Amino acid sequence: MDRAIDTLMSPWLNPDQVRASHAIMGLDTQLIADRTYFAVTSDGAFAGCGGWSRRATLYGGDHSTDLREPRLLDPATEPARIRAMYTDPAFVRRGVGRMILEACEAAARAEGFRAAEMMATLAGEPLYAAAGYQAVERVTDASGGVPVPLVRMRKPL
Repeated sequence: MDRAIDTLMSPWLNPDQVRASHAIMGLDTQLIADRTYFAVTSDGAFAGCGGWSRRATLYGGDHSTDLREPRLLDPATEPARIRAMYTDPAFVRRGVGRMILEACEAAARAEGFRAAEMMATLAGEPLYAAAGYQAVERVTDASGGVPVPLVRMRKPL
């Protein structure tokens, strides 16, 4: 995750924003506990990870306590959350992110969710847009010390 943030965010953010991104991103172990987190390996190497959630937390890692919202979502009226998507820099542009995203969407759909939503980074926005997500809100998160631009995106399932 650290390599993905440091390497893949650099073309989109200045060095201070990349450093600040570590404060607002990271692993949410609730996804692992809920068994909604996926990992992809290739020839024994870790290629990427990501998950989805039936909980209201939209983004942030375990250390982002101010962003935590463990309430269960209503699949009939609220979108599932796509969360903590990372591709190892050595595996970009090989379909890893798309594979994880499709697995997340299928699992959320199987639980009755009609839409999915995420808080995307600028680096992730092109992938999500290509997968049918639309930007619904542009925000900044300054909890890491400097404002980091993010994009709330949504897609019907």
